Amino acid sequence: MSKRELIDTGTDKRYVRRDEQGQFKESDDVGKSLAQDVRQHAKTKAKPGQGDRGDH
Repeated sequence: MSKRELIDTGTDKRYVRRDEQGQFKESDDVGKSLAQDVRQHAKTKAKPGQGDRGDH
């Protein structure tokens, strides 16, 4: 799985993943993503750049 990268669109910030062709495959709003991380305790540990896959 590719790493998430931070994209600043000017109006909001988003975490995105790209596919093999470099096109956006997945996109999440940063604020919602961080809020969800606080609400739930993950059972698995995640590698750097894979924060939505578990805890650090």
